[in-house]
Amino acid sequence: MGVFSKAESERDARGLNGGRGDLKAALSGKPPETISTLDHGVLVIGNIVSEGTLQIFGRVNGDIAASHLIVKEGAQIEGNIVAQEAVILGTCKGVIHGNGVKLQGAAIVEGEIYSKSLSIEHEAQFEGVSRRLDRPVDAPSAAPIVIPTKITLAPETAQAGAAAEPVSA
Repeated sequence: MGVFSKAESERDARGLNGGRGDLKAALSGKPPETISTLDHGVLVIGNIVSEGTLQIFGRVNGDIAASHLIVKEGAQIEGNIVAQEAVILGTCKGVIHGNGVKLQGAAIVEGEIYSKSLSIEHEAQFEGVSRRLDRPVDAPSAAPIVIPTKITLAPETAQAGAAAEPVSA
């Protein structure tokens, strides 16, 4: 073996998954964990569901359900949060449900926290009520999104006495 060659086990591990990730992840058959990120300057108005880890740097006005949620410093959330694990470094207003909730750094949380485990660092601020959960929070599943269809009458059939047929918008 040359001075700069890799050990045989390292070469084999890279060969299984193209040099990305871990040998154990490749052998387990599970896809690598997806980490979704909402970057600075992004404003989401509406609800978010993530089966994996969700990092938020921007703003969300709506409810969030995620397996693992990280609200980064400077991020702002107005809405309810349901996550197995939640780490808050930014600002949150609403109700938080989680197995483990950590308020770290310059976190500011106003509302209610329902958790099995809650930790609040010295610099973090929490104003509200905390209650212990009896049952653990489950990971969210991607339920199909149902978009209601708007039914309107076609202009030519909307005359008095004419039979109206629905038209999808």
